[in-house]
Amino acid sequence: MKGSVIALGQIGGRDVAALMVDGVLQDLALEIDGLAPGAILRGTVGRPVKGLGGVFVDLPEGQTGFLRAPKGLAPGQAVLVQIAGVAEPGKALPLTLRLLFKSRYAIVTPEAPGLNVSRAIRDEDARADLTALATEAMAGADESLGLILRSVCEAASEDEIADDIAQMRALAEAVLADLEGKPELLVDAPGAHEQAWRDWGDVDTVDDSEDALDHTGALDQIEALARAEVQLEGGASMAIEATRALIAVDVNTGRDTSPAAGLKAGIAAARDLPRQLRLRGLGGMVVVDFAPVPKRDRHVVEQVLGKAFRADGGETSLAGWTPLGNFELTRRRDRVPLAEWLEGAEA
Repeated sequence: MKGSVIALGQIGGRDVAALMVDGVLQDLALEIDGLAPGAILRGTVGRPVKGLGGVFVDLPEGQTGFLRAPKGLAPGQAVLVQIAGVAEPGKALPLTLRLLFKSRYAIVTPEAPGLNVSRAIRDEDARADLTALATEAMAGADESLGLILRSVCEAASEDEIADDIAQMRALAEAVLADLEGKPELLVDAPGAHEQAWRDWGDVDTVDDSEDALDHTGALDQIEALARAEVQLEGGASMAIEATRALIAVDVNTGRDTSPAAGLKAGIAAARDLPRQLRLRGLGGMVVVDFAPVPKRDRHVVEQVLGKAFRADGGETSLAGWTPLGNFELTRRRDRVPLAEWLEGAEA
């Protein structure tokens, strides 16, 4: 199936959105119970933990978050925070003080002033028009409020963009003024279908029919993600397995026994690894055991890996090769693990 399609549906009674590009699953949005990344809350600063470089924050319904490297916060103080990722069972939710009020066209950024237009919009006339529109829409706002206009603005009408900015600005101003009180959820994270509309831009087709996940091929590919084995181009493969401490990735050449087999398998794995980790909702420390590659060729695999992760857009740090020939990297945990989500959907 050529082109881009957003398939909207449900698995186990919970909403799912799948982004398909030329028949390949590129992104997933899943309905999550409880507090999810992107939610904005009022919390109460708890005890500092010097050994971890942060403080615990009391959240609604007895939940706890962790705020790294805070400055000028005192125990008992009310604070506005946003959930920045997901936590392992029994651990505090990761929080940030850098709030983002995000919609389809606009992102309002408190404490990050300035009017910015997405770099993906390169037409100078369009950029000038959008800058003028943003200036008018943010006139009279607090100087601490910033604004980012997203790439999808290039194909939108001025009225749509202006309305979106006005709504996000009003929401930001209302939340920032609501600092007093007990821990409370102020802005919930978007649902799966809303997130797809908000973050995936313009696509060729939006399929919300009853069997959209099935006939677009998304359901089969989602189910395949529950398995460790991933088939790569050229007959190579990799296995991705989550352990308690790290994500282990093992790359194999398959039946190819040519001198360049290891390099070809490594390049194929490097290109697909960011997508696989994103779709599986895996993060933390990742150790990749590439098929044997001569040391003189390792830089090729590393360059492909770096380019792939830059295009992915997630927060990733490439640590490099270990003395044993593995490659280490870390990726922020910003999604619920798909395997856990599927188990919950089946329950």
